[in-house]
Amino acid sequence: MFKIASFAHMTLTNYIADLLYRYDCVIVPNFGGFVTNKISAQVDTENNTFYPPKKQLTFNVYLQHNDGLLANHIASVEKISFEEATNKIALEVNKWKEQLKNSTITLGKIGSLELSQDNKLLFEPNITSNFLKESFGLSETEANEIKRYQQKVVALPETKEAQDTSKVIPIAKRTAVAAVAITMLYAGWNGIQHSKRQETLANQQKSLEEKIQSATFVIDKPLPTINLKVNRENRGNIHIIAGAFQLVDNANNKVEELQKLGYDAYILGKNSWGLIQVALESYQTKEEARRELINIKETVSEDAWLLEK
Repeated sequence: MFKIASFAHMTLTNYIADLLYRYDCVIVPNFGGFVTNKISAQVDTENNTFYPPKKQLTFNVYLQHNDGLLANHIASVEKISFEEATNKIALEVNKWKEQLKNSTITLGKIGSLELSQDNKLLFEPNITSNFLKESFGLSETEANEIKRYQQKVVALPETKEAQDTSKVIPIAKRTAVAAVAITMLYAGWNGIQHSKRQETLANQQKSLEEKIQSATFVIDKPLPTINLKVNRENRGNIHIIAGAFQLVDNANNKVEELQKLGYDAYILGKNSWGLIQVALESYQTKEEARRELINIKETVSEDAWLLEK
């Protein structure tokens, strides 16, 4: 199976990669979502190699709803409308699906995708890429092995005072005591290191399971219902979204922050993922909303986007 690439889909790939540095999830509408999970630094004791913290990248084929993030980013960079950006994404997705029928597609530093024999989409991340901004410039490092040499113990010449063997510990016994002490110290240190490694691996596994559970929307114990104070006055259905939050307190704090800046901010409601969306302003027409969005991106938040609801 050979690999192919085109200028067009490489451009879309670059947009996705740019967003992965800033967000934990980037959805390609009608195709799937790229989900990241932060993992801490690791040590490979067998190869004496240290790995910096990074974002572990996975692909979820069930995340296909258009949340507007990718389309708004393309529209902002290329100075085109939201609809044009959405159409551009749709065309590239159709090309990807056609190419996957016969070959593997390579998505630059993101990874590669291919179809299995049972027609399932398989994703292989690019292990050389690290989308964690805090680890910029860091790379894996190999440590030099420390070689230990056993020092020979040379017996000192006996003095007159040393003739009394009842007052002197034999050299062999002192050597044995020192060897036992060193062995116990080394074993204790190895035990501490092993315990730390087990604890780190357990925390990483728990974090990954929570991330996957959240991304695939499998919730065994739903949270209790939260009553949101949603302001539904006579506003338009074109909204400028300032952010989406999991906790209602964070959403209310964002509303108060924007209202202090003079905006008519309010809680719009929850999206399909259960996140609470905060609307900065709402408008009757898309033209009016787009004009104001440009000003808001420059003065308030470059991450704001449009939502028609």
